[in-house]
Amino acid sequence: MKKRKYDTADIVIFLILLLEAGVLFYTLFYRQCVENMLGSGLFPADMKAYILTMQGQESGYSFPYPVLFKLAAFFHLFLGAEASMALATTVLNLASIVFVKLIFNRCVKEELTHKMGGKSVLAGMVISLVSVSVFFVSMLFTSPLGIYLPGIKYNYLGVFSPNPFHNATYMAARPFAILSFFWLVALFSHYEKDRFKTLRRHSNWVEYPAFSVFLLLATMAKPSFTLVLVATAGLIMVFRLIKSRFANLEGTILLGLTFLPTFADLLYQYNGVFVPNEGEVGGIGFCFGTIWKLYCGNLFFAIVLAVGFPLLVLVLNYREIKTNALFRFSWQIYACGLATAFLLYEKGFRAPDFNFSWGYMYGIFFAFIGSLAVLLKKTVKGEKPVLLILQWGAFGCHLLCGLYYFFLIFEGRMYY
Repeated sequence: MKKRKYDTADIVIFLILLLEAGVLFYTLFYRQCVENMLGSGLFPADMKAYILTMQGQESGYSFPYPVLFKLAAFFHLFLGAEASMALATTVLNLASIVFVKLIFNRCVKEELTHKMGGKSVLAGMVISLVSVSVFFVSMLFTSPLGIYLPGIKYNYLGVFSPNPFHNATYMAARPFAILSFFWLVALFSHYEKDRFKTLRRHSNWVEYPAFSVFLLLATMAKPSFTLVLVATAGLIMVFRLIKSRFANLEGTILLGLTFLPTFADLLYQYNGVFVPNEGEVGGIGFCFGTIWKLYCGNLFFAIVLAVGFPLLVLVLNYREIKTNALFRFSWQIYACGLATAFLLYEKGFRAPDFNFSWGYMYGIFFAFIGSLAVLLKKTVKGEKPVLLILQWGAFGCHLLCGLYYFFLIFEGRMYY
């Protein structure tokens, strides 16, 4: 009964925080929808195009990923167009917070409760605060003080944020991206030992179709994360296959089959890129930061401002890369996102859109998630106070910048 009481209190506290975040998110997204439809120039976003697509009207854009639009269309049966799109975006963003909370609970709550003398409510509150706060962090910036680092022209453009509040499709894909990320971490721990004939006898067989569905839903919401995850997973699997001298071939094929539905959907979505209309240039090109440099003159500073906290955690806890699969995979995802943003671009009129930056932003987000998981564990174990203060302080700086950045966007300012 005592344990049940604590669990109930944890849920209630988290739901209060979730409700508060939901009110803020819905208000912002609703303002974006209304002002975009009015064409006022305030609250810049692509909400008008999303609403027109949801209503089946010509928007001037192609969005071959239907999750957000179908969910908004369902709400549109009961609500106005602007409220429906805002609610759909809010629901999907809040689902991401719920999934992160559940995962952090599983990773560290028991240890944190023990460290806090059995105070489960307090441990749950800490995890709830961290889970919600990671959805408000942003890149570091000092523009309110009139200071810009050399080569940095904007707060957001060229630096980028794990929480681009102006892009609803990013928000729509993130809950499924989070599930895909953690499910794949779990699969990587045992897929090499699994066999077709014996898998049905094991309880973990359900992880394969579950991962396949989550990845497909992430792709159908926005393909940016999928491209990064598939590339990262492919490189890891090929490396392990060669290292094992093909001893894990059956397990590799088994895991590889889970990607097939997503590959089919990606071919459909990128049909317009590889098969352009007459007179247009299409395809994927290679470069060395050419598109990125359109928005930023110093990529080193841009990278540090975006992932200052995760980089600090990595430097101070580099041994965790070898032993912590979640932490390692989060940095592998980040590295692949960084590489695609730096090396690839869409040819033709899409080139300045820098669409490969979305995969990089997913990489930033998961670098934060992996680093927070490590830092929570280190805090539980009682690492050197000075190092803990330094790392939590870095996270606090990202959070303060993020809250100010959210406030500016909440007031209708440009997200640049």
